[in-house]
Amino acid sequence: MTNFNVSRCSRVISVILMLLGLCVNNATATIIPAKKPASKDCVPLGDWVVPGLGKASQQEIIARAAKASVVLLGETHVNADHHRWQLQTLVALHGVHPNMVIGFEMFPRRVQAALDKWIAGKLSEKEFLRAAEWDRVWNTDANLYLPLFHFARMNRIPMVALNIETKLRHQVAEKGFYGVPMEEREGLTRPAEPSQAYIDYLLPIYKQHDRKDKKAGEITQDDSDFRRFIGGQQLWDRAMAQILQQAVTKSTNSEQPLVVGVMGSGHVLHGFGVAHQLHDLGIQNVVALLPWDSSKSCQHLVKGVADAVFGVMPHVSESFRPQFQRLGIRYEMGRGGAVVLQVEKNSIAEVAELMASDVILEMAGVPIKITEDVINVVKRQAPGTWLPIKIKRDDIEMLIIAKFPALSL
Repeated sequence: MTNFNVSRCSRVISVILMLLGLCVNNATATIIPAKKPASKDCVPLGDWVVPGLGKASQQEIIARAAKASVVLLGETHVNADHHRWQLQTLVALHGVHPNMVIGFEMFPRRVQAALDKWIAGKLSEKEFLRAAEWDRVWNTDANLYLPLFHFARMNRIPMVALNIETKLRHQVAEKGFYGVPMEEREGLTRPAEPSQAYIDYLLPIYKQHDRKDKKAGEITQDDSDFRRFIGGQQLWDRAMAQILQQAVTKSTNSEQPLVVGVMGSGHVLHGFGVAHQLHDLGIQNVVALLPWDSSKSCQHLVKGVADAVFGVMPHVSESFRPQFQRLGIRYEMGRGGAVVLQVEKNSIAEVAELMASDVILEMAGVPIKITEDVINVVKRQAPGTWLPIKIKRDDIEMLIIAKFPALSL
């Protein structure tokens, strides 16, 4: 990560005020002003802070970031303010370094052609989202991201797809990197070994997942399943790092582009994920920037968590309602229906006890034959109603009920 220089002016003023305060107290020893309570607002709204140093100006942060080879912009996917901050930061960076490439975690590599057509102005919004399989692959309200996509198209900034297929991540998590045939690895090279700090960071996250055959206390860093879980996370980081590295090194312009990666904050924090893999690939000048929710504990604002953070409002689910219902699964077609690859935590699908590897055969009596069948049935589902889903699990057909909650007023 990169160290930023913060202005010393405020420090000088603090010293002067401290000396003046000493003089006043000596003259009026019996009058001692009450101390102000310590502020919990470690990252004020609209301010940049360099962890471990203090506040910095927008000009300082953007000027330094624009000199990097790669800038990573983190996010919580459903927080609208995070995406507004990303757009603001992209605009500022583009003003300093117009030769830019933007990579998005939200797209798998196989839809790169759709991104190219979008930038060329050949697709409408609806056509673009359909061609990029947005509802199936990412399934988060596109309105959160469309301002970023329009900014790229308006300025003819190339967009690159950073992600790989969910199926490949699961394969590596289950079998290990070399357990997956080379022709199925999407051109990925073996990830750099994780740091011990990254392993320490991932273990509590792993324990939070359902481990039906083990208790949390039985899981250690040497657990074989946990090591495969790490392998899956590293593969994800490596995949995005490789595309970002290629965008830096394969540019045909005389001036090296500024490559920006838009991704979940988990891939950015502490330099454990994508930055670590970029360093292994020879890209050393990487700047990590994160949005910082005003409700977040100041204990997490430690040196190295990012190069700089920006204060934003925390996510409030009621303030931004998706325009369509979400079941909360990621899937692919196969085995006579839609094969569930992942079930999101706290989703309708999880409550209905839908599980990874289940095959969805019918929804509301409609046979599931193509990708859009699942999307269309779920979108039509009215709030406060129940959706019967016929599935096959371990060669046994069964019916489960997905209960869609009523809209709160």
